[in-house]
Amino acid sequence: MASNAAVPFWRAAGMTYITYSNICANLVRNCLKEPYKTEALSREKVHFSISKWTDGKPQKPTIRSDTPEE
Repeated sequence: MASNAAVPFWRAAGMTYITYSNICANLVRNCLKEPYKTEALSREKVHFSISKWTDGKPQKPTIRSDTPEE
């Protein structure tokens, strides 16, 4: 018989560990003083490329970013 007593609080709150860790990371970044805060926020940006495949061959990749366009 499984016990729910050992369930982590983030799971009990209905979150995944990734969501919980992202919230914690954002809180830590926002608590930093300058210039460390700016450096940490710049490392947060993520860039990646997507390629569509047709007939088993990749097409021209497109570069995407998780940050809004400025």
